[in-house]
Amino acid sequence: MKTILRLGMRVSVFLPVLLLLLLLRATVLSPSISASSNQQSPDKQGQFDGPAELPRVFLKTSLADTPAGGHIQAVKRGDNLQQSLEKAHCGDTLELEAGATFSGDFEFPNKECDDLHWIVVRTSANESLPSEGTRLTPCYAGVASLPGRPDFHCSSVRNVMAKIEFDGKGTGPLRFAAGANHYRLIGLEITRGNPGATIAALACTKAEDTANHLIFDRVWMHGTAQDETTRGIALRGMTFVAVVDSFFSDFHCIAGVGACTDSQTVSNGGYSTPGGPYKIVNNFLEAAGENILFGGSPATQVPADIEIRHNHLFKPMIWKRGEPGFVGGPDGHPFIVKNNFELKSGQRVLLEGNLLENSWGGFTQTGFAIVLTPKNQTGRNNTNVCPVCQVSDVTIRYNRITNVGSVMDIGNIRSDAGGVSSGGERYSIHDLVAENVHTKDYQGFGLFLLLLAVAPPLHDVQISHVTVFVPGPFLSILHPSQDRIANFSLTDSILVTAAERPSLLSAGGGPQNCAHQPQAQGVAGVVEHCFANAKITHNLIIGSREGWPKGNLDASSPQAAGLASPRPGQTGLRLCQAKDEKSSCKKASPAVGAATDGKDIGADMDAIEKATSGVI
Repeated sequence: MKTILRLGMRVSVFLPVLLLLLLLRATVLSPSISASSNQQSPDKQGQFDGPAELPRVFLKTSLADTPAGGHIQAVKRGDNLQQSLEKAHCGDTLELEAGATFSGDFEFPNKECDDLHWIVVRTSANESLPSEGTRLTPCYAGVASLPGRPDFHCSSVRNVMAKIEFDGKGTGPLRFAAGANHYRLIGLEITRGNPGATIAALACTKAEDTANHLIFDRVWMHGTAQDETTRGIALRGMTFVAVVDSFFSDFHCIAGVGACTDSQTVSNGGYSTPGGPYKIVNNFLEAAGENILFGGSPATQVPADIEIRHNHLFKPMIWKRGEPGFVGGPDGHPFIVKNNFELKSGQRVLLEGNLLENSWGGFTQTGFAIVLTPKNQTGRNNTNVCPVCQVSDVTIRYNRITNVGSVMDIGNIRSDAGGVSSGGERYSIHDLVAENVHTKDYQGFGLFLLLLAVAPPLHDVQISHVTVFVPGPFLSILHPSQDRIANFSLTDSILVTAAERPSLLSAGGGPQNCAHQPQAQGVAGVVEHCFANAKITHNLIIGSREGWPKGNLDASSPQAAGLASPRPGQTGLRLCQAKDEKSSCKKASPAVGAATDGKDIGADMDAIEKATSGVI
């Protein structure tokens, strides 16, 4: 009895301390009310997808999660917007007169707000915007169409937005002061004036300043048709940022004679300030350079916990010289075109349910849709100024790629000054479909995957259930022959080539490359020399003349492999499930139910259609 009493006294003394420690731990670990854990996120597969860790934080961005219950202040045409921003209190809403233009360079001050008291800056015609969760188009700014862009499907065309326009040079019109936080922008057209000037970013912080909890909701952010507008949102120094249901257009740099060389809609180059979490969901994102780019500059921090879902990453074909209606700079020089999505530094990234459309070479790139290459590209020594450049834990799933020069570039390469990154590793790529891949006319390689692993070693790359149609090789490899790529797998996929070149190539490097003279080695020899613990099996190889390792199926043509044309409302070729007199199916495809997991070989087209429904 005494022992029990003593134990009870110890528990009664310890329990308040334990509760206090748990409360402090929750306060430290919980980023804010506006974020949620993986368990509350859209993902249902847990914390990992294959070898890749998923984002640890998913931002919650509904209006209910960003309350602003304070005063509503009307800002009329001709009023001083900067003064209104200075006077606003946490929880207030500034309603900018719909149809009015506010010209200048506006700084959003640090009000030290919190998760229950956001400051909202919105159009006065807020009720006329598309509903929350629906993408805005230029229709709401009175613009029915833009040349070379997809149809806006306008139900009506009238200007219900308020315009914020930058009339200077450098950066603007939106700048977030040091520590600025808890701002939500809704129904605004954010653009530039001053024809001929090069604008570095339409929204940013000052160098090395930080800002947090910012939401760009149903905005149209754009440059002009022929001027240089380098980027929409420069995320440097920003954390807890969301870009949702918005439209970005006309971000580009002019080749040869321009003042900038790289353009993006949304980017974070690196530097020494934290980056992430970020949410980029349900947007139209148009840029000549990388539509989305993370990394590429000297840095001591890695952007992390990045969710990129249900976006249309697009480059207008009128930007390609020789196309009807070509548009370039004022003197006719084309815009510098690079890739759709690129990571030079980033950790725990989810790219899901997106359409990546149009990319061609002819500048410093060769028209890849996706590039995962950790490095600092500024020309300064990586060892000194970017010790943490890395790309790791990247999940790419349920995406469509079309009309590009090549599909993917994965590589660990040295910086321009010879520095070595911290590595590229743990990639999970599945349920991807890529079609309309080009070669000479897009100055691309026309291949599925370029593997460049110079230093440090590349490892843990898992590719499964992809369906790709390419004119050229499936794989092109450059890797030191003394090492091997560990834990690489390519399984359960449909790989179709037009056989313009062999299906596996060396990417250069001479005898030191493990893939040197691939035709002499044979595909099986290259796999043996380049990979450790590789799994290249249960793929349906169509059109290749080379013998792939045992365990793979092969066919001479899509018809012979049992691929049928899509039915109305479907996209992409489908596997013949059985003989069908009403279609081209003569019998069931051997790929039906033949994957390592018992599913059909190839991408899950129904899941991709569901994930990308409404992207266009």
